[in-house]
Amino acid sequence: MESGGRGRFAAELTRWRTVRGLSKRALAARLSIDASYVSHLEAGRERGSSALARSVDAELDAGGALWRAWQSTGDSLVSASELSESSGGAGLVVLEDEAALAFDGSRYHLRMRRLLRNDGTEPITRYLVRIAVDRYPDDPERSNALYRRTPLTWEELAFEARCGDEPMDWTVKHDRDAVKEVWIQFCNPTRRFPLYPGQSAEITYSYRVGADKWGRWFQRAVRLPTQRLSVQLVFPVGTGPTVWGTETSLSADSVPLRTPPRRTEQDDRTVFTWTTLDPPLHARFRLEWRLETGPDMKENVPVSTLSASQSMANAGVVQDGDPVLARPARPFDLPGEADEAQRVVGELLDVIERVRRLHTFGKGMGIAAPQIGIDRRAALVLPPDAGAEPLVLLNARIEESSAELDEQFEGCLSFFDVRGRVPRPLSIVVAHTELDGTTRLSRFSLGAARLVAHEVDHLDGVLYRERMRPGVLPIPVEEYRGTGTRWKYS
Repeated sequence: MESGGRGRFAAELTRWRTVRGLSKRALAARLSIDASYVSHLEAGRERGSSALARSVDAELDAGGALWRAWQSTGDSLVSASELSESSGGAGLVVLEDEAALAFDGSRYHLRMRRLLRNDGTEPITRYLVRIAVDRYPDDPERSNALYRRTPLTWEELAFEARCGDEPMDWTVKHDRDAVKEVWIQFCNPTRRFPLYPGQSAEITYSYRVGADKWGRWFQRAVRLPTQRLSVQLVFPVGTGPTVWGTETSLSADSVPLRTPPRRTEQDDRTVFTWTTLDPPLHARFRLEWRLETGPDMKENVPVSTLSASQSMANAGVVQDGDPVLARPARPFDLPGEADEAQRVVGELLDVIERVRRLHTFGKGMGIAAPQIGIDRRAALVLPPDAGAEPLVLLNARIEESSAELDEQFEGCLSFFDVRGRVPRPLSIVVAHTELDGTTRLSRFSLGAARLVAHEVDHLDGVLYRERMRPGVLPIPVEEYRGTGTRWKYS
């Protein structure tokens, strides 16, 4: 019997599973993992990933006890690279995160202020900033069509960044129609000022977006340990604003904010403020508004009828025929490319959010980086259970497959107009890599095995048509009768 942190997590897992009256098999089914893996966790032979530990804690409603027990494991302390969106250095903590959005009647002006502290051991020389717009968040096809016609440009953003009184250089990392990513550098043409271990620094950056490209929402994602997060929204009094908000995590659907935004009147402006302390990592706080007058009044513009595949294309999914789908994806060199891996996972999550508005995935769903045009070996799998946390697979490969197969219909986001009967193993063992470079072996069975195998195929440049029996062809989605239901196993 093991002692220390790993033994504590194993003991806590056993205790909470028993308290909730679940068998190992029942818990494994909820987590979409093999029951034998739960046995390994409770025996201390496996510690699991951080994502699994958080998922187990949420599933057993342990109030953070399981997550804390997992963190106490000496070799499993969460690294800053795992928590960071891509901060450019380990150990970065956000002491204060203040976001302000002001609407002047035609443009939204945004100013972000962050007080950072370097709790790591290496100097930090850059910080990643992401700007994403979505004019019609409930209508992905319409939004994507808008940004294809009139892409967001750096000129109209007028982006600026400062560290204290010092201007900061910045370099573009990604430049897409509706999404920009930029590294702001702790330097300028006259001097360098890296954030050394133990030091704190205040950075601010600002940009603007026209109301023709900005929807009625503002979202903050917690990607680094944060002590205080606040948001301020400012509107002209004459627009008659109403504001509300929701909170979403990887393991739970959106719920109303625990406290409402506070409203005040300041001269000719209506100001809404909202603050939270110690927000959980990976949480997303979304504030939305309605204006009685102004550019966000409901527009009655007809939306054209699109095919299933066209809808997925407009949501950001690469379609059949693109060369990126036909070649093996490049693996990550972990932990060296942990920041890049997290960025790709973030982009996959963004596309999943859009795709899930378009279709009911009763069997669960998955998406691989090549399907969003990124040639890297990353994939996400979402079990069919509501609220289940996405499974992150980096550098995944199938190490073992059961001899026993079954054949059921599958769909693919990259050619969603058809469904095809595909033979798959009933059980597989997958090797995948954690952000710290550790290789894990995970066993999946039945529907989970089918979902994972489909995504690993994408990482190998294989589409499910190549797995179908000779002479068997996909059928039009209109003829398929299994939408919204789970696969059936005896």
